[in-house]
Amino acid sequence: MWREEQATLGAGLLWTLVGLMLGQLLSPQESMLLKSLGLATKPSPRSLAPVPPVLWRIFQKRAVPPPEDSCRVEEFNVPGNIIRVLADQGRFIHRGEPRSLCLEKRLYFNFSALEEGEQLTMAQLEIKFSHNAYHASSAGQVFELNLYRALQMPLRGMSSHMYNHRPLVAQSFARVHKSLLFNLTEVAKDWRAPSRNLGLILEIAVDGVDGMLASPAGGLWNLCSSIDAFVDASLLVVSLNPQQCKATRKKRNSYYTPITPSNLCKPRRLYISFSDVGWENWIIAPQGYMANYCLGECPFPLTAELNSTNHAILQTMVHSLDPEGTPQPCCVPVRLSPISILYYDNNDNVVLRHYEDMVVDECGCR
Repeated sequence: MWREEQATLGAGLLWTLVGLMLGQLLSPQESMLLKSLGLATKPSPRSLAPVPPVLWRIFQKRAVPPPEDSCRVEEFNVPGNIIRVLADQGRFIHRGEPRSLCLEKRLYFNFSALEEGEQLTMAQLEIKFSHNAYHASSAGQVFELNLYRALQMPLRGMSSHMYNHRPLVAQSFARVHKSLLFNLTEVAKDWRAPSRNLGLILEIAVDGVDGMLASPAGGLWNLCSSIDAFVDASLLVVSLNPQQCKATRKKRNSYYTPITPSNLCKPRRLYISFSDVGWENWIIAPQGYMANYCLGECPFPLTAELNSTNHAILQTMVHSLDPEGTPQPCCVPVRLSPISILYYDNNDNVVLRHYEDMVVDECGCR
């Protein structure tokens, strides 16, 4: 029966987690489980970065019931079952030189977290500011944002022409909300090739004038001062692992499996607590979930309620004639459903990932 239940990824994960709680897990098994979750090693976050609000919203929306199409992120209308928010690891190049340049920063996002088999389907850059809006000054202050793709490592004083002959993004603004969003999907796809990811260069300047102007009271007035509200940048990446998603499924009738006293093959309740298995320091949500398991007999004659195959029916007939030579069919999962997990990966990135076959919904004799 155990071999039968471990035939699917979901059942294998289930029983491995049970082994964890019982303290009987060997490290090779834990490594195999983490690998199936898309992790090379058990994450140990150095700093618990705040969860981006967009990931919280998607997670809460997906919690109950799970989406019917686990291969698509409906919020962005793109294929995918993994959503990561990669933090910017770049540095400021310089400020205030030349005078019209208010801010210059290299943006760099580490793509090593993406697995080899993943297909990148969306990359959205978010440039964040610390307050709700800039207000145009009496001088008609307008900012110009340019985003270049770096062709070599940027150095102090390097001209923007050394990055690329034209910006990827050029946008003027006098008033902007907390974030600016830009679609960089095609650029990010190219970054996955070896040595192609040198990052971006972000420039914000005062449009058409120097950053320092004469003030009415005399002296210089710094037009760039209000752009100091720049906080940071991040890249939201959606990818698809085709081996870990299913395009369609039936809806679950109930999230909780009813308890019915019976010796027949049925789903039994099993709650997996991530704190009990020692994973609470890197799994953000949920704190646990109702995984369930299959247990019970497959007696002769098999009824329709036991979700039996023709092979199982014949096997029970032969078992009734030769109980010593032929075993009874096994009670195994025949329908499983997914869950979404929000966690920190090995690079301290916040990841929302959709995992198939994690909850046993129906059992049958096989």
